[in-house]
Amino acid sequence: MSEHLSLFERLRQSLSRLTGAFTGGRLQAQSSSAVHLPVNLGGYEFVHNGQVSPAHMQGVDRQLVAVVVTLLMWGMVMVYSASIAMPDNPRFANYASTQFLVKHVFSIGVAFVAALVTFQIPMQTWERLARPLFLIALLLLAVVLVPHIGKGVNGARRWISLGVMNFQPSELAKLATIIYAADYMVRKMDVKERFFKAVLPMGAAVAMAGVLLLAEPDMGAFMVLAITAMGILFLGGVNARMFFMILSVLVGAFVLMIVLSPWRRDRIFAYLDPFSAEYALGRGYQLSHSLIAIGRGEIFGVGLGASVEKLHWLPEAHTDFLLAVIGEEFGLVGVTLVIMLFLWLTRRIMVIGRQAIAMDKVFAGLVAQGVGIWMGFQSFINMGVNLGALPTKGLTLPLMSYGGSAILLNLMAIAVVLRIDAENKQLMRGGRA
Repeated sequence: MSEHLSLFERLRQSLSRLTGAFTGGRLQAQSSSAVHLPVNLGGYEFVHNGQVSPAHMQGVDRQLVAVVVTLLMWGMVMVYSASIAMPDNPRFANYASTQFLVKHVFSIGVAFVAALVTFQIPMQTWERLARPLFLIALLLLAVVLVPHIGKGVNGARRWISLGVMNFQPSELAKLATIIYAADYMVRKMDVKERFFKAVLPMGAAVAMAGVLLLAEPDMGAFMVLAITAMGILFLGGVNARMFFMILSVLVGAFVLMIVLSPWRRDRIFAYLDPFSAEYALGRGYQLSHSLIAIGRGEIFGVGLGASVEKLHWLPEAHTDFLLAVIGEEFGLVGVTLVIMLFLWLTRRIMVIGRQAIAMDKVFAGLVAQGVGIWMGFQSFINMGVNLGALPTKGLTLPLMSYGGSAILLNLMAIAVVLRIDAENKQLMRGGRA
């Protein structure tokens, strides 16, 4: 009888341990010492028997981080190479040869800290903050137009001086629009087939941001913002008929802006023939010297630091036309590698978004895919401009070009994607919010 009782007791203990493993309880070792299950849910609550205990996040996508770090480090080297001769310009006579490099490294440091903080914020919090964040972005876009607050450079008023760095509200507007559009589609999921209830209000919100951006003027940022919002609407379930209707309206609006703006019209004509006598020293100057730089690079480039075009021939070599310097110094091989890195980055971000949607995390999935559209489309436009495939636009190469607020918001957006991926992995492991 005692043997049967002993066997029954052992079976009961085994069943208790097995039940504890599935319910999130504690495993009791033979030595009666308690051991927590290896389940980490950063930003979540680990609940068992009404008791809440904190947990930690793990499972960062190392390949995505490696590609981002590669682009940042390569960009840092190229910013230094492209700006090393800037002090020869009387405008920057008081600058050291490392001035732009130091500022760029400082911006990356600030952005890295901001990204670490951003990673700690659960997607549920971003969903709650979607509308207030979008309103703040609109407010800042309006504030930058106020004299003595907004800082003007080359005829455009796009920056707010913060002392240690200049902040560009249009960069915040891109991320805020992504989060707002994703939240909007989740809220309008039941009426997504109805134009006036699903599409028109979002179009009005984008139009408000567009009016403020065009007043700076910053048509490039408006293009990125509009395409990103439209992409989220399409991925959120808006049918093809309404999608092409929105696309037609958007294309018509851009054509109208070009027709009604003489200097934008001149840019188009200069793009078609940048080496003509009429445009070579005017609207086509940047594009013509960008093509000369890429042509000089040929297959393998002239070598790191040996670019000639960066010596005051190519304007904005460390910002909008950084790829041209890469093409001159690293040749076709370098340009192809940059394209492949951005292609992989965009694809990976889109896959993370698709995984989130497959696990019924629609908001998180649309946010990730919105970031993917942003990174992919802006890099495509910048590369197209540098290679002469698209008209000149004032858009930087994400993660690589010089620019404090651009790097800051780029890394914050990547941190949001990494958070989404980490939450996806926790759900795959059986975790829950």
